[in-house]
Amino acid sequence: MLHLRDMGRIYEKAYLDGKILPLKDATVSVASSAVLYGLSVYTVFPVCKGEGGLLGFRLAEHAKRLTNSARVIGIDASISEEELRAAAKEVLDANAIDEDAFVRVTLHVSELLPGVRTRGLETTLSIFVYEAACILPKEGARLKTSVWRRIPDYAIPSRAKVNGAYVNSALAKQDALDSGYDDCIFLDVAGHVCELSAANIFLVRDGVLYTPGRASDILEGISRATVLELARDLGIEAVERTIDLTELYIADEAFACGTSAFLTPVLEIDKRKVGNGEAGPLTTKLRALYADVQHGRAPEYTKFLTAF
Repeated sequence: MLHLRDMGRIYEKAYLDGKILPLKDATVSVASSAVLYGLSVYTVFPVCKGEGGLLGFRLAEHAKRLTNSARVIGIDASISEEELRAAAKEVLDANAIDEDAFVRVTLHVSELLPGVRTRGLETTLSIFVYEAACILPKEGARLKTSVWRRIPDYAIPSRAKVNGAYVNSALAKQDALDSGYDDCIFLDVAGHVCELSAANIFLVRDGVLYTPGRASDILEGISRATVLELARDLGIEAVERTIDLTELYIADEAFACGTSAFLTPVLEIDKRKVGNGEAGPLTTKLRALYADVQHGRAPEYTKFLTAF
């Protein structure tokens, strides 16, 4: 049985604190820090159907990001790659997954009414699986510069995937939707480009690939790191640096990337066409290779994949 939601179908069985439960029973208390203060950290990784079965993408990096997110905000918990694989396999098997899907893994601070603190508190791990539906139009996205600025590292660090911080993304995404766009572009407090509401951004100028650097209040995306590696392997110069908004206006190509955004062309920004308003050749090339890597069709990148 599946539950239908805007972001796709959710599978019926979930994992909570070491047990497989019906999704409706996999809950944390309304009095927990996770609910009261948004004090949870999470990661989402894709599993793709390859020739030999399901393949998880970059599990080691996802386990490390979950652990690092907890460390950044002071949660005393961690998860190893082996623990992540074992728990995720339980959920995948329980739901008999036989298609591309997303696995969302969350570490909740489940302590009841502890006040606004993070250390020495009870935690609970949850996992559920949902349809691998893209959060952006696959043919290409129209973006709007957000009226909301990205939360800076000195407030709530974007490199940590903290659930409560996504209020910032929700405000910016809703503003874009209300204005007739598909998503937003966040700027930092200095006016430089950060990312979309839940995806990193790249642009191409004169054959060179650019993306905001790690100090630009971005999530250090695993998809982002993969795209940079793929580009360099293809002989494409790839540069991480501060990006001005007007550079996007005059880019030859632009695209978004992330687990839930896949690799999606950006066709328009603030009512300005990007390039000729279509997916560019470099974007198209990287998009195809990225999909091949995740589905096990690129043997030189099997190091990224974990069999389930």
